[in-house]
Amino acid sequence: MAYIDKIAYNLNRRDEVPNQELAKELVESNNIEGFDEIASYLYDKNKSVASDCLKVLYEAGYLKPELISKYVDDYLKLLSSKNNRMVWGAMIALWNIAKIEHEKIYSSIALILHHTETGTVITHVTGIKVLTALSEVNDTYYNHLYPILLNYIKECRPVDFGKRVEDYMSILSDRNREDIIGIVKERYSSLNKSQSARIRKAFKSVGIDIKRLI
Repeated sequence: MAYIDKIAYNLNRRDEVPNQELAKELVESNNIEGFDEIASYLYDKNKSVASDCLKVLYEAGYLKPELISKYVDDYLKLLSSKNNRMVWGAMIALWNIAKIEHEKIYSSIALILHHTETGTVITHVTGIKVLTALSEVNDTYYNHLYPILLNYIKECRPVDFGKRVEDYMSILSDRNREDIIGIVKERYSSLNKSQSARIRKAFKSVGIDIKRLI
């Protein structure tokens, strides 16, 4: 059986389990040929086939990103797809491999920022994850992207604020601690119990008791 026969669409399934299982199978066997086969269908005329294949790739990226990093050019190209599912799927794949293919991804930062700012909620949220991942790589990326990231957290919707704070813990340092904690202080009293608990847990993960600072 060809690997393409194992995607959800070709099994007449409407759930994502077959795609996740195929991703795990290919990762566990380090199956480069299998990934190449799946990647070859990213531009298939059947949108369901193409999106299932992208799903397989980014699910594999969660497990072992180096196995899907060679398709970085495809992910960047798919950001301009007219199919929103392909756009946010490509952004997830880029997030998975951001630290591996950072030079190529950063060279397309204008494209990523455009889709982060104009895309769906999933594209926006994942685009920010791409930016934080790049900011961890070196000071050049950080110095460019940090002001943008700071603006995103300032303007973040209350419903997303806890998750945004979680994402920013990966770049929290002495040089931005005052900024980020200051924004949390300003917004903390307006958050619901779930959001405030999420923020406390996020700061606790980096050894900070945020309640003592508010």
